[in-house]
Amino acid sequence: MQTLDAGDLEQLAARSWRGLEEERFGDWLLRASGGFTGRANSVLVVGRPPADLPAAVAAVTRWYERRGLRPRAQVPLPGGERADDAFAAAGWTRDEDNLVLTASLTGWPSPPVAVDLAAVPDDAWLAGYRYRGTPLPPVAAAVLTNADGPVFASVRCDPAPAPLAAVARGVVVGGWLCVTAVTVGDRYRRQGLASAVMAGLGVWARARGAHSCLLQVAGSNAPALALYERLGFTEHHRYHYRLGPEPAHRPG
Repeated sequence: MQTLDAGDLEQLAARSWRGLEEERFGDWLLRASGGFTGRANSVLVVGRPPADLPAAVAAVTRWYERRGLRPRAQVPLPGGERADDAFAAAGWTRDEDNLVLTASLTGWPSPPVAVDLAAVPDDAWLAGYRYRGTPLPPVAAAVLTNADGPVFASVRCDPAPAPLAAVARGVVVGGWLCVTAVTVGDRYRRQGLASAVMAGLGVWARARGAHSCLLQVAGSNAPALALYERLGFTEHHRYHYRLGPEPAHRPG
């Protein structure tokens, strides 16, 4: 499996889940997408900003406030310690750790059930993806499709109009399969369907030259961590979000 440090892997992952608006700030990457997902609405803190850190934090704050968004920074560790201290000194609060897990695609099994793959998510897929347990906002479809060649995997166990049993999203970037949006419906859990959609994405990605897989999991999500450990994933690094003040005014 290709060796990349935390910053390199985060920049690769950023190409699989892009902001609808992106702007370089030195080496940092500002992203905004109407508030849907932390990743698409945060500054990726990798490398150096174009100003000293206190001034950079102030500039990032203004950029998000102009868009009516709460300022947010994604800080990978190791590598982002000095920037993290600067955000903390400015009063930005720290969110929980997110673990970035990686695994080789070698030896992944074929899916045990039929996994459908589509270039765009239909209404059933969008209904099946529960971001942090909630339905998706209208902007979600634009964020989900804003990458080069994403694929949307699904498993159906019962005929429509019954909901999809499981969904997931995959993008291949630089030989890496970046997996997001893995969701299994409440009534279909503990049937191996998360493993099935992962296996389906693995087959698809290997056919496109991918050698490795990465995904992100909240540090508090013990069931997901146990699942991915069984699939051979190990922790590569961690990141957390720093949250600035809520904007005083929102556009519109």
